[in-house]
Amino acid sequence: MKMNSLEELLTHELEDLRSAEQQLIEALPKAAGAANAAPVKKAFQDHLKVTKEHLSRIDQAFEAMGQTPKAHKCKAMEGLIKEADEVAKMEGNPNVIDAALIAAAQRIEHYEIAGYGTARAHAMECGLEDVANLLQRTRDEEVAANELLTQIATDKVNKQAVNA
Repeated sequence: MKMNSLEELLTHELEDLRSAEQQLIEALPKAAGAANAAPVKKAFQDHLKVTKEHLSRIDQAFEAMGQTPKAHKCKAMEGLIKEADEVAKMEGNPNVIDAALIAAAQRIEHYEIAGYGTARAHAMECGLEDVANLLQRTRDEEVAANELLTQIATDKVNKQAVNA
């Protein structure tokens, strides 16, 4: 792949984010199934709905740029999900497993926050304000998801895990 402009880099970033969201759509039901505490299950189930909206927004961004995404595999997300899948298959204290699932999910959220923030900055530099706005909206939702996971962990799950 050649990258000779910031817009080409942005296209690549969007393809990467698109792949990441597609992989996450497949992974979230497994994470929800592995979770024990109701708030953890609900957070994963709710985030699945939001993730589908994120994928739709990326497609809107491509449309706004007059482009069609090419097939691409986000290897970073693939690795993060592989780690989360390993956690989901673990046996042991349910509270500790939930804490581990939250930790894996937060690593994913942090990756997405960074990806959307960077792509947004590149869209702004390219004068693609409508694309930047779509990316900012998704980034904001990723930040909110991360904050919710932190709240669930600190309010309940981690306290129960420490007493395991």
